[in-house]
Amino acid sequence: MADPNDTTAEAGMIAGLHAKARQVFPGLLVAAIIALASQFVAEHYGAPAMLLALLFGVALNFLGSEARSRPGIDFGSRTVLRLGVVLLGVRISAEMLTVLGWEIILLVMAGTVVTISFGMLAAPLFGFRHRFAFLSAGAVAICGASAAMAIAAILPRDERSEERLIFTVVGVTLLSTVAMILYPILAESLGLDTRTTGIFIGATVHDVAQVVGAGFSVSQETGDVATLVKLLRVLMLAPVVLVATLVIRSAVGAEETGGKRPPLVPSFVLGFIALATLGSFSLLPAPVIAVASEASRWLLLMAIGSVGMKTLPKDILNVGTSAAVFLVAQTVFLALFILAGLWLLAGFSPV
Repeated sequence: MADPNDTTAEAGMIAGLHAKARQVFPGLLVAAIIALASQFVAEHYGAPAMLLALLFGVALNFLGSEARSRPGIDFGSRTVLRLGVVLLGVRISAEMLTVLGWEIILLVMAGTVVTISFGMLAAPLFGFRHRFAFLSAGAVAICGASAAMAIAAILPRDERSEERLIFTVVGVTLLSTVAMILYPILAESLGLDTRTTGIFIGATVHDVAQVVGAGFSVSQETGDVATLVKLLRVLMLAPVVLVATLVIRSAVGAEETGGKRPPLVPSFVLGFIALATLGSFSLLPAPVIAVASEASRWLLLMAIGSVGMKTLPKDILNVGTSAAVFLVAQTVFLALFILAGLWLLAGFSPV
């Protein structure tokens, strides 16, 4: 005989989920529409979908203060964001280890660590402290807007958290677009072969879409190599966020984190690592990888649209010119570091 208490508890849980779904539905629906519109415009006019989602969201920022839409927008900017980052893990495979070789893998990993270190050390020169330094440097070093959103999810929050994230996403997306155009030209002027060009593009351009665009604009081989290198940088997201979380736990007081410390390992990082591990051992069927990868892209579009709806345009401008210069400096530093490493490894002459 079924326990009446179990039945009551199950009914209460279902009712609670139903109430939560009704609460977040309006805001999430708007975020989904923004994602669809962004992807449509991106496919027909070639603009970056992530940037479009952000701009559409900012244009609808008045919904961020509406009682009906606010819960769904908050849900999109946090929970949907984390789920999108988790599903990024399916893009990782063992293929990159065999195709690229250990020298290139170590160079790309070193580029990530050194660029983040440069950002943290140079930040005081531009008038910034550790939060924006780590957010921007991580976005530049790893995978652009996706990394920025993952890092923002573990940083202690304050009244300027949203504007820092918005500015970083806008900045790295614009710089990625510029790099997509300029870096193939730069690589040709330096006399790089197609494979080395792919390594350079994959190791320096911030966002995945722009890496693909720049790489395949040169050749099929360049595009394939650039994509693999870029996915290696995406793989660095998990250890960077994990280490940062441990540092934040030890360095940040409870008063800065709403009365409690961050979790030892964020659940979305564990999810990312789990999927990356399964993918590396070829334990995920190809259809699952395709669906999860596509779902990740759509979820991140919804998430950045939600973040945009929580932001006023004047908040973006408040960050200032020095922030733009800081982002450019980190981008240039990463490009020079990778070029120097390729010169040492491959022996090409950058003149």
